[in-house]
Amino acid sequence: MFCVPGVCGCCGPLRPRYKRLVDNIFPEDPKDGLSKSDMEKLTFYAVSAPEKLDRIGAYLAERLSRDVVRHRYGYVVIAMEALDQLLMACHSQSIKPFVESFLHMVAKLLESREPDLQVLGTNSFVKFANIEEDTPSYHRRYDFFVSQFSAMCHSTHEDPETRTRIRVAGIKGLQGVVRKTVNDELQAIIWEPQHMDKLIPSMLFNMQDTSLSCSLSLSPLSLTGQDGEENPASLAESCFRELLGRAAYGNMNNAVRPVLVHLDNHRLWEPNEFAVSCFRIIMYSIQAQHSHHVIQQVLGHLDTHNKNTPRMRAGIVQVLLETVAIAAKGSVGPTVLEVFNTLLKHLRMSVDFELGENSRRNSGASVSSSGRVKESEERIVQNAIIQTIGFFGGNLPDYQRAEVMMFIMGKVPVYGTPCHTLDTVKIGLTFPPDTFDVPQVTSGFKSKTMVAALPAPFLDPLFSISLMEDCELRQLVLEILLNIIDRHDNRAKLRGIRIIPNVAALKIKREKISKQDVGFMKKHGQQLYRHIYLGCKEEDNGHKNFELLFTTLAVLTIELANEEVVVDLIRLALALQDMSLANEENMPMVIRCGIMALVAAYLNFLSQMIANPAFCQHVSKVNYLGIKERVQEKMLREVELSVGHLYFQTVDLAECLVAPGYNAERLSIPYVPQVTGKHSFVDRRKHRWGWFRFNTTGLEEQEKEKRRQVMEKFQKAPFEEIAAHCESKANMLHDRLAQIFELTIRPPPSPSGVVSISAGHAQHQSVPVYEMKFPDLCVY
Repeated sequence: MFCVPGVCGCCGPLRPRYKRLVDNIFPEDPKDGLSKSDMEKLTFYAVSAPEKLDRIGAYLAERLSRDVVRHRYGYVVIAMEALDQLLMACHSQSIKPFVESFLHMVAKLLESREPDLQVLGTNSFVKFANIEEDTPSYHRRYDFFVSQFSAMCHSTHEDPETRTRIRVAGIKGLQGVVRKTVNDELQAIIWEPQHMDKLIPSMLFNMQDTSLSCSLSLSPLSLTGQDGEENPASLAESCFRELLGRAAYGNMNNAVRPVLVHLDNHRLWEPNEFAVSCFRIIMYSIQAQHSHHVIQQVLGHLDTHNKNTPRMRAGIVQVLLETVAIAAKGSVGPTVLEVFNTLLKHLRMSVDFELGENSRRNSGASVSSSGRVKESEERIVQNAIIQTIGFFGGNLPDYQRAEVMMFIMGKVPVYGTPCHTLDTVKIGLTFPPDTFDVPQVTSGFKSKTMVAALPAPFLDPLFSISLMEDCELRQLVLEILLNIIDRHDNRAKLRGIRIIPNVAALKIKREKISKQDVGFMKKHGQQLYRHIYLGCKEEDNGHKNFELLFTTLAVLTIELANEEVVVDLIRLALALQDMSLANEENMPMVIRCGIMALVAAYLNFLSQMIANPAFCQHVSKVNYLGIKERVQEKMLREVELSVGHLYFQTVDLAECLVAPGYNAERLSIPYVPQVTGKHSFVDRRKHRWGWFRFNTTGLEEQEKEKRRQVMEKFQKAPFEEIAAHCESKANMLHDRLAQIFELTIRPPPSPSGVVSISAGHAQHQSVPVYEMKFPDLCVY
C-alpha cells in the first residue's frame, strides 16, 4: 500500500459519488443558476444507477432544508429545478422513495411564509402531478397538500398582486391533486367528505370573487380571457369542471353537498345568480346519467330549508329549475315523480304560509309591513315552483307526461270551505294560464290516441274543476284540453271567436280519425259535450272563456269528429242556442249574446269543415241576416233574440245535412246533458255548494266541527230551547211518515183513471200525466 502525501487530510475523495455529483450542480454564486453540464452528469448517474435515487433525493432534501432555514433562496430554487429534472428523466420502480423525498421538500416550501417559496413548491408539485407513474402507490397520501393548497386559495395577503399569485398557486395545486388522485383507484379517499369540504369551497370562493373576475362562464365550455391562466376565478372554474367531470356514480353526493353548504354559509341564494351559475356548470360538467343525483340533492336541500325566508326558498327553486332544464334533455332517472311530489308539497306549504298571513290580517290582528312583504315574497316562491313544474314536465317524454298529469291532478288541493277556497291568485293561476304547471306539462303533448292522452283518472277530476265558480279555473281546464287534443298545432290558426269567411285559407292540418279515437268519443264524448254546455252558461264568463270554448269545439271537430260526432256537435250548438233564447235561468244579456256568437262562429266553421254546400249556404245566410239586423239596429236588444230568421232552425239544418254517413234524423232529438262518469252525479251540486275537493280531509273536519257544535248546544243551551228543537224534528218526522203511509195505502193515480164509488156505482176518472205527482226517485 502506498501513502500519497496530503491525501489523508482531505475528505473529498472519500465522499460518495452521488453527493459529489449533487454538490457540483450548485455554483458558488446562486445567481449563476443550475450548472447544466453537472446536471447532465447527475441525471446520467441516476438513470444508470436507479437504486441511488432515494439517496440522491434524501441528500437534496437535506440541502434544501438547510438553505430554507438560512434563507438562501437562490440555492432552494436550484435544488427544486434539479429535482424536477430528475423526476422527468427517471421512470423506474426505484423512483418511489425519491418521490417521498420530493414531496417532503415541496411540503417544506409550502409551509414557508414566503410567497415565492410557496409558488415554487406548487409549480414543482404540478409538474409531478402530470407524470404518469407505472405502478400505483399504496401508501402515499395527499391530505397535507389538500389542506395547504386550500389555505392558499383563501389567501388574504395585503398586497393584491401577491394575493392573486398565492391563490392561483393554490388552485393549481388542487388541480394537481385532483389529476394525481382521481384516476387512481387507490386514492379514492380524495372523494371523502373531509377532502371535498376543502376542495369545493376553495374553488367556489375564488369563482365568486367578482373583484378578480367579471363573470363566470355559463356555457358548457369554460371561457377565459388572454390572462385566463393567471385569473383565479377562471382557473378555479376550470378546476371545478375537471373535478366534476371525473366524478363517478358513487361520488356525486359528496361533490354536490359542499356546494350547497357553501351557498348557505355565504348567503348566496338571494340573490342567486352565482348559485344558478354554479349549478349550470355542475350539470354541464357531470355525466348525463348522474343528473338525477344533483336533482335529489337540491330537492333535499329545499326540504331542509322549508321554513326559511321566502326569497331563499325561491332561490333554491330557481336553481332547481336550471338543473331540471338541463337534466330534462338527457336522463333524469327515477326521480320524475319525486320532483313533482316535492315541488307540489312546497307549493302547498307556501300557499298555507300566505293564507296564514291573510287570516291574521282578517282576524283584526296588526300586520306589520314585514308581514305584507313576506306575503308578496311567497308569491315569488309559488311562481318559481310553478315554472319549474311546468318546464320540467314540458320536456318529459309523452309516456311520462300522462303519468305526471294524473299525479298533479291527484295532488291539487280544491277546498270549498271559506278559508280554503281554491284561489287562482293564491297559487299562481294567473293570466296567462300556461304559466301553471299542467298546461306547461301538456304543451307540445303529441299522443297518438286520446285514450292514452286523456285516461279516466285524469279526465274525471279535470272536468270536475271545469264546473268551479272561477272563470280562470275554467279557462285553465280548456287550455289543458286544447294542449292535449290539438295534435296538429291548429290552435294558433283559430285565435279569436269570429266568423271565418274562408276556412280553407287557414290550411288546417288533419288526419283520418282512428278507430281508437272513435271509441274514445263514444265513451267520453257526452262527458265533453256536457261540460262545454254547462261551461257556456256560467255568469262570470268573459271574452277569453268564449274564445277558448269556440277553439275547443273547433279542435274537437278537426281531431275527433266523424259523421256521428258532427251530428252530436250540431245538436250541442242548437241546444246552446235554445238555452240562450229560452233564458230559463235568467242569464245576463252579455252571456246570452256570447253564446249566440259562439254558436254562429262554430256552425260557420263546421259547415266549411264538412264541405256540405247546402249546409254551408244555410249557415252563411243566417249569419248574414243576423249581422245585417245588428248593423241596422246598432245594438242587440233582448226582443231581437226571438226573431226567427236570426237563428238556426233544426228542420232547416236537417234538410241541408242529407248526405251519406250523416243521420240527420238525430238532429230532431234535442240535446240534453247526460250524466256520465263516477263524479258527474255530484260534481255540479258540489260545484254550487263549494265543498268539492280531491280528498276527504275537509269533510272529516266539517263532521267533527258539526258534532262539536251539537254537543256544545246540548251542554249549554236552555232546556226549553232543546225541547222545542226536538219537538220540531218530531213533527217533521211525523209529517213525512204520514205522507208515506198515505201513498202506501192509497194507490197513486194513473193515466187510465181511478175507480171511485159514488151512489153505489163505480166511476172512472182520468188523470192527465202532467198533473200526476211522482216520487222524486222516479223522476229523471
